[in-house]
Parts: sequence; C-alpha cells; structure tokens
Amino acid sequence: MKNLKHIFWVVVMAFSINVVTPETAPAQCAMCSLTAKNATENGNTQGKGINNGVLFLLAMPYLAAVGIGFLWYKKFRSKKNVRFDEGPIQLN
Repeated sequence: MKNLKHIFWVVVMAFSINVVTPETAPAQCAMCSLTAKNATENGNTQGKGINNGVLFLLAMPYLAAVGIGFLWYKKFRSKKNVRFDEGPIQLN
C-alpha cells in the first residue's frame, strides 16, 4: 500500500511537471539567433564568435565542478596512518 501511494505521487508530479512546462523554449534571443543565421549564410565570422562564446559559457560550470571534485578527492581520499602500540593502522 505504501509503494502504491509512492508510485501515485510520482505519476502525479510527473504529469503536473509535463503540463506546466512549455513544449519548446528559445535557446537564444531573437537578435543572437538572427545574427548567427545571417553570419552562416553570408560567410561572416560573427557566427563563429557567438558559437565559441556559447561553448565557453557551457564548459565553465563543468570545468569548475571537475576541479572542485578533484580537489575534494585529493584532500579527503588520501591514505592516513595512525600509530598504535602494535603498529600502524591504515584508514581508508
């Protein structure tokens, strides 16, 4: 019975999220998309700059998360030795 209630609420939440969210969302403002479209058609380099900027902005949060994760791993996952009377004991 408890699992049935859980499944019911998951279905209700999924349905309500599906109803509330729009079908499509614009990824760029109208001017940016128009500039990128015209640049690719006319051979200008402005479109490449916009695309490179979007890729740069996309990559930065992931690189920051990887850097923080690596630092966390190096700090908290290093092996530590504790000496007792019988000899060293490895933690981790």
